[in-house]
Amino acid sequence: MTVYFHDIPEIRFEGPETASEFAFRHYNPDQVFMGKPMEEHLRFAVAWWHSFAWPGGDPFGGQTFERPWFGDTMDLAKLKADAAFELFGILGQPFFCFHDADIRPEGASFAESTRNLEEMVDYIGTKMETSGTRLLWGTANLFTHRRFMAGAATNPDPDVFAYSAATVKTCMDATQKLGGQNYVLWGGREGYETLLNTDLKKERDHAGRFLQMVVEYKHKIGFEGTILVEPKPQEPSKHQYDYDVGTVFGFLKEFGLEGEVKMNIEQGHAILAGHSFEHELALAASLGIFGSIDMNRNDYQSGWDTDQFPNSVPEVALAYYEILKAGGFTTGGTNFDAKLRRQSLDPADLVAAHVGAMDVCARGLKAAAALLEDGSLEAARAERYAGWESSETRNVLFEGLQSCFDHVVANNTNPQPKSGRQERLENSLNRFV
Repeated sequence: MTVYFHDIPEIRFEGPETASEFAFRHYNPDQVFMGKPMEEHLRFAVAWWHSFAWPGGDPFGGQTFERPWFGDTMDLAKLKADAAFELFGILGQPFFCFHDADIRPEGASFAESTRNLEEMVDYIGTKMETSGTRLLWGTANLFTHRRFMAGAATNPDPDVFAYSAATVKTCMDATQKLGGQNYVLWGGREGYETLLNTDLKKERDHAGRFLQMVVEYKHKIGFEGTILVEPKPQEPSKHQYDYDVGTVFGFLKEFGLEGEVKMNIEQGHAILAGHSFEHELALAASLGIFGSIDMNRNDYQSGWDTDQFPNSVPEVALAYYEILKAGGFTTGGTNFDAKLRRQSLDPADLVAAHVGAMDVCARGLKAAAALLEDGSLEAARAERYAGWESSETRNVLFEGLQSCFDHVVANNTNPQPKSGRQERLENSLNRFV
């Protein structure tokens, strides 16, 4: 073990009245509602990359964090894993998530990187046996290294495509060996910066074939988890092929993958796409492709993906309302794809950030559950569309334009507008948050 978090106690639920910074006020993992403990509703995960690999830089400044495990050696990678599991124990986190580059140093060759990954998977697997913390999902970092500057699956160089596919194979193998419940693909560089050097059809076809290969390999090795795609618009490219949920669904349909792949939806990415988080969740659920979430937020003054820990109960409540309406998580969960601010240097900052975020999510979840059980929003929604519940009306209106014409003439139809009652519904929501 490390001494990095040595003076921080294990976090316990103490209730809303506690004055302790290192206690849960709202997250009670054992509290049961809607038939499940809160821990199973939320399925929290720590993101290995932001919590342990991120050095504290941003587009305008370099490293600010000094962690004792920073460096490209196996010994330091194992020290990082020790610190990670120490944090998992302090927080009582049931899950974690990782990229290959987060847990192993880069080797001088692909073979060496793979050996490093396999050794670290064995090391982490041993720690998992004694900790009880499980793997929510694994993924491959196909965006940081300079070889991926023009993309991975969409790279114009076939060698980069092959290297990327080989990397994904090793990461899927690692995820399966650690009992991961999902495998995620995030196309951080799958896009273009200028059309002057881009073949859109070729790149799209290659991205589609790449994802087909992932699904084929899933079945070949008998991986029982879910394949997830995480949409993201623009940043850092001018255009990305996985812009939002609607775009990705069209992509899945085009390549015959809509029954094989679901969505890992991030709050920050939804905002960058010009949507709300709850919109993307509701759309994914309506299309049958909701899977998991990355929980964070952006700074609405910055205009870029700041990946901050969530702190808005109303926003979180709306997100979990859509998740509960969709039946809740199955293999997915709530991954804190969030990072500290560059000035938050202390180990206690990392712990407190997770504690606060977990409490915000717990409050949002409880509000969402109460609102759903109250039923007022769903009753108002049903009333608004009640006219479509008549099978006779539906059949007549769907027959064609002539049948609609005949219906309007025969009934002297003269529809009058009806209030959408938005403000009243917002007031209803606010009673719970």
